[in-house]
Amino acid sequence: MTDGRADGAADVAAAGRANGRARGIDRVIALMEHLHRLRTPARIADIARDTGTPRSTVYELVNTLAEARWLELRDGDGAVYFGPAMHWYGSDYLDSVDLIRKARPEVTHLAETVGETAQFCTLEGDKYLVVLNEPGRRMFRISSEIGIKVPIPWTASGRLLVDHLSPDEIRAFIPGADFTLPDGRRIAEDEFLTDIARARAEGYARTTALVDRFTTCLAAPVRDAAGRCIATICFVVPVDTPEAEQTRMIDTLKSSGAKLSVPR
Repeated sequence: MTDGRADGAADVAAAGRANGRARGIDRVIALMEHLHRLRTPARIADIARDTGTPRSTVYELVNTLAEARWLELRDGDGAVYFGPAMHWYGSDYLDSVDLIRKARPEVTHLAETVGETAQFCTLEGDKYLVVLNEPGRRMFRISSEIGIKVPIPWTASGRLLVDHLSPDEIRAFIPGADFTLPDGRRIAEDEFLTDIARARAEGYARTTALVDRFTTCLAAPVRDAAGRCIATICFVVPVDTPEAEQTRMIDTLKSSGAKLSVPR
């Protein structure tokens, strides 16, 4: 005959250990996300403050992750940042995704032959994300940060990546605050929907002076077998790029997008 009280105590202890592990994993994720948002080394005390994690816990996590080379200490003043193991894991991931593996040489080729910054982009939740970025040959290069989530309406690619949704679905999908640009200007939802319909019909999207008043973004879709836009391939160019040059770039992007798309 078993002791019910003993069994209950064991269950509580096991649940406590499981919850502790879960909290530890959550804190590792929070630490990694925080460093990714900062994109620069941070002191442990600042990480603890900004993530709401006890400083002793952050020290413990950092020591464990540094041993695994996920993190490393920088600058000799207690600052910490991603370690070399993260590069290997990221490279393994990129090589394991068939579409990204095919897109990498295409993006490099576009940047080298056209001379402008080329990108491969997709959605991450309800945000736009640059997955691959290859700077062009210009002395003053235009580029976007890989892995930084950006509101969909701020981008040319966003007008293609949601073109499979109905107007009501688009309004429900995109947070209302995401229609406001960094400088306070607001993109009218009706104009955004019109842009989406035009981009779908023309097979490309173009935006000018949204996030950066000095740039134009040109994007073409990469579609799956059902015709859904699952990614985009883009150029980021100076706003004063002649129309004829932009037209040639658009044709080049459409050709690359078709090459990467799955035949219907």
